[in-house]
Amino acid sequence: MTTSDSVQRFDTIVVGGGQAGLAAGYYLAEQRRNFVILDAADRVGDAWRGRWDSLQLFTPARYDGLPGMPFPAPGGYYPTKDEMAGYLEAYAGKFGLPVRLGRRVEALVRCEGGYLLVAGQERYVAENVVATGPYHTPRNPPFARRLDPSIFQVHSSRYRNPEQMPEGDALVVGAGNSGAEISMELAATRRTYLSGRDTGSAPAGLLRSRLFWWLIERVTADTRLGRRGEEFDRERGTPLIGLKPSDITRADVERVPRVEGVVDGEPILADGRVLEVTGVVWATGFKPDFGWIGLPIFDEEGYPVHHRGVVADAPGLYFVGLPFQHTFASAVVGGVGKDARYVAGHLAGRAAKRRHEPSAAQPGYWRRRASSSRATSLEESR
Repeated sequence: MTTSDSVQRFDTIVVGGGQAGLAAGYYLAEQRRNFVILDAADRVGDAWRGRWDSLQLFTPARYDGLPGMPFPAPGGYYPTKDEMAGYLEAYAGKFGLPVRLGRRVEALVRCEGGYLLVAGQERYVAENVVATGPYHTPRNPPFARRLDPSIFQVHSSRYRNPEQMPEGDALVVGAGNSGAEISMELAATRRTYLSGRDTGSAPAGLLRSRLFWWLIERVTADTRLGRRGEEFDRERGTPLIGLKPSDITRADVERVPRVEGVVDGEPILADGRVLEVTGVVWATGFKPDFGWIGLPIFDEEGYPVHHRGVVADAPGLYFVGLPFQHTFASAVVGGVGKDARYVAGHLAGRAAKRRHEPSAAQPGYWRRRASSSRATSLEESR
């Protein structure tokens, strides 16, 4: 790293120190790149620590490891959110990844020499940027602000436990995994409604099946089957994983139609029923926040135009950790490693071409070299 006029210069900057950013850092470190990982949190793993108290991953430990370091638990064990946070912190320490905490990147623009990034009072310049973790902005319906002020509201990202909620009936909006799990927890102490479309459930034991993982790692966004699956997921919602609709019923959660708006300060359902509740949990997911990227690389829906994380219209800019970036496995902890490896390989090839080293730019060069290095110096992830 060099400094000039308070600008810090690196070959590559990774934005975000979650699982995607750390996986990218692993491969950049293998290439002995001059890089840094910038993260807004106070501690590695804080994105997991901040979730609700009883949260467990819905993927077993054998599929929760990042490159070079399996998750330290029996293969069929389902880690808690704090265990995953601790694992990420240990991962960064084991490989000496250069994570700088308390750095929220606020802007990225082109400049001479690559890209300029602004993080508070700090300025960074790099030839390459790997952007990760864009889905942290809670998605609440516009009518939420019209609820009576006496009704407690919290997004699932800030929900912690039932003690956080006031006494009285509760409404959970959003019937995906988060909403279903939170509603079942609340139903143990109060009458609880769960609003949202029934997305069905994945077959029991599916995530323990090696055949299932073999399939989701090979059905890619470049295939017709992959595109149809992505469209189905977007239109119908992701099926419940690790839960069945009958589990929700047995927990005494009352399923109700979707919330359409607010009448006299109270939520009204699609069937016209008005619910009298004292608290609402919005398990309505997250929306992407790419406002800090000042480049014309987005489609009409505001999503980055890329192929496998490589942005053709902005050479040197990459993404890791996008949903279905290449396969269905891209959306889970154990799947980001392959996407990170591909992006790091492409970055290395681009750098080699810039140095006029055609041998290093040959397809697969860095992947072969990285594989050889890992076999002798690092523990394989699987």
